Parts: sequence; C-alpha cells; structure tokens
Amino acid sequence: MAEVTVLEKDVNEMQLAQDEITHLERRWSQDDELLHGSKEWRDVVKHVFILSEAGKPIYSRHFSEEKLVSLFGVMQALVSCVSDSEDPNELESIQAGGHLFVFLRRSPLILVAVSQAGHSLPFLCIQLEYLYNQVVSVLTCNQLEGIYRQRKNYDLRRLLGGAESLLNRLLDFTDDAPDVLLGAVRCLKLRPASIRDAISNALLSHCSKLRTLVYGVLLAREEVIGMVRMKRCQLHPGDIHLLLNLVRSNESFQNGESWAPICLPHFDPMGFLYCYVSYLSEDCRAILLLLTTDRDMFFPLSDTRCRIVESLRKGKYLEKINEAMENGGYEMKDVDASVGGIEHFLYKHRGSSQYTCSTFPQHLSWKRIYPLYQTLHQRIHSPTRPLKLLYLTGETECILAWETGEFEAYITFGCLVQRSQAIAAVNNLLKWIKSQESSLFLLNLPTF
Repeated sequence: MAEVTVLEKDVNEMQLAQDEITHLERRWSQDDELLHGSKEWRDVVKHVFILSEAGKPIYSRHFSEEKLVSLFGVMQALVSCVSDSEDPNELESIQAGGHLFVFLRRSPLILVAVSQAGHSLPFLCIQLEYLYNQVVSVLTCNQLEGIYRQRKNYDLRRLLGGAESLLNRLLDFTDDAPDVLLGAVRCLKLRPASIRDAISNALLSHCSKLRTLVYGVLLAREEVIGMVRMKRCQLHPGDIHLLLNLVRSNESFQNGESWAPICLPHFDPMGFLYCYVSYLSEDCRAILLLLTTDRDMFFPLSDTRCRIVESLRKGKYLEKINEAMENGGYEMKDVDASVGGIEHFLYKHRGSSQYTCSTFPQHLSWKRIYPLYQTLHQRIHSPTRPLKLLYLTGETECILAWETGEFEAYITFGCLVQRSQAIAAVNNLLKWIKSQESSLFLLNLPTF
C-alpha cells in the first residue's frame, strides 16, 4: 500500500489522503490502458508534469496534456489535501508499487516526477527544482505570480509557447549530466594555465568598459573557458546550466549574433537580464555570452565581441582554444601512472563549484555507473546520517565516495582492486589533481 511522507496526520485527514492515493493509482492504471495502446505509456520509465495550483495542465514530458487532464486533477487534489490540513508539512513523495511519485510545490506551480527506474528521491527533487527554474528563466517570478494572482485558472501554455524544447532538453541534460548531481560546472582543460589567464584578461579588459554588463562567459560546448563578472555578482552553477541549455536548445544561435532575455533565478528571480550570444568567429567555435541589464545594448556588445576576438587573435589564443576543444577530455592513461586501477572519476572543487572528470571508458556502462554515483551522493549528503567516506563493492566494479571541506570525489575501480590499493590510488589521484588545478579549474575569477 502506498505511503505518504507526511507525519502526524489525524485519522480523518489520513483517510482522505489514502482515498486520493487510491484514486491516483486507479487513474494511473486507467491512463495506462487508454494511452497509445498502453504499451508506449508503460515503456516510459519516468514521467514529469507541471500543473498550476488550480490543477490546470502546463507541461507533460511524454504525451499530450489534453489526454491527462483527469490525472492532473488527481495530483492537484493530493497536494491540496495535505496542504489544507493543520500539519505544516508539504506532500513530498508517494511510493505506490514500483512507482515513486515526487512532488515539488513552488507556488503558483506544482511539479511532479513519476519514476519506475530506481531514481532516488533527492535526485528527482533536484530535477524538479531545475525544471521550475527553467520556467522562471522564461517568465520571471514576478510575472508568474502576477498572472495567477489575477487569474487562478490561467493556461500558462500560452506564455510558454516555444519553451517546450527548453524543458525537454533540460530534462535530457539533468538525466545524465554529473554537473547537476554535483551542482558544479566543468572547465575546459587548458595547459599551460597562463592561457586561461590571458583569455580571462582579454575578456576583462573589454567587458569592464561597459557599465551595465554583469557577466561575460566564454564556453566550449558544455565547458567554461573563461568568465568575468561584476563585483558582488556571483554566477551560480545552476544559472550557468540554464545558459548552457538556452544555447543548446536554439539552433538559430549557430547562424550569427543573437539577443535573448533570460531570468537567472539565483541572481534575480524577479527580473530579466539580456543575453548577447555569438560564436567568437568563423575559425573558432567557442561561444561568447555577454549579459547586461540594458535591453538596448545589442550593438555595443557586438562591438565588444569584435574587440575581444581581435585581442585573442593577436595573442594566437583562438588557435589554443581550438586545440583544446579538439583534444576533448583526458583519459585515465593520461593521468599519472601511480593511479592504476582507477577506471573513472568525478572530482568537485568545492571552493569554486567546478568539477573535472576523466573520459568515460567504453567498456563501462554509464547507465549502470551513474545511478550508483547518485546513490552514493545521496548517502554522502544524507540530512540525517551523512557519511564522509563510503566504499561500495559490486560484482563488476567498486566505487569510492569521499567528501571533505575541500573536495567531493566519486571514483570507480575494477572489481578486483583491493581496498588498500584503492586508497593508495585515490591519494595519488588527489596529488595529481592538485598539481593540475590551474589547468583544470578557473580559480581566480576576474571581477570589474
């Protein structure tokens, strides 16, 4: 029988909640039979929904919202049933058979994930939080709250038209990217470190002349090359992920200079910044993002890009960027020989919220290893019994998770590696990362 993670409800409230859960299970089974011959519905291992607090459908990751209206209504009733009680807690999750239902209420929206793939509760909560932030990035909290204050039954799909690709791509990204699990961004490896310093200085020298500019970011696909920011304006990793998703989801950005409003929830959830997006040049496909508070700055920012490119070309840094992008990541064989036995690793530099990792080897399965990383991450960050060091032994691999004030690491070994050998290899890996810090991370973020 399903269990609701809400404590100390009286008998009447519990019975009402149980009736709603039974209705949800029945409704889910009925939709299983009605939608697309049922097989396609059953084959989806994870569903994600967004609805308003009035139960109005807004988004469904799979299948049309119109075919799921009654299911949206049941989910809204469940959340309301709990929130209307005297208990101050919110409905967080329901385990119903093989399905885990996770609820995130961010007034005026309700976000729901339904998984039968073994995803952990914390991981699904992270995904839903990202999805909410993506909606805010399109509308701002100010506009979102204002709409529902005036019309509680408003169909938000009218304003989110065209944003479905953003939401879909974000969910694809959060499913597989360690960036989200770690709450960090990855930097392009540049050696020697003086190359990154020179690139950052070129950005700083031109960006600092613009009074309304807040951030300047140079990207190589999913990795950060350089970044500058206004003083006292930190750029949160979650906001960088939204910027990356914006670039990934719009093919028009590949055709020239573009201009788009975007709300960065960790910077200011109530208002927009204006983002200038362009590849550096025809012979360098790094992407430059310049974010300003002034909506009329497109042409000055376009001129700034030209000056940045001129400075980088003069120092022959465009070639250095291209070379680093072509080389891609690094394999374990490129790391110090003393780390033998390590198949793959993730390492987060906690002070900068950046991470590095080795290229994932072909003989391993990311679909098998990544859920194990998620499980270890959950244990390391458990709110009740957090662990500092955890060693998981499996039939085909062993994984060590280690968290300190300076770093967080997840390291995969072959199944035959002894624990003492693993600890020795990890210590040598940490020494190697320390020696390469300036090439792997952007530690000195220039400000203006």
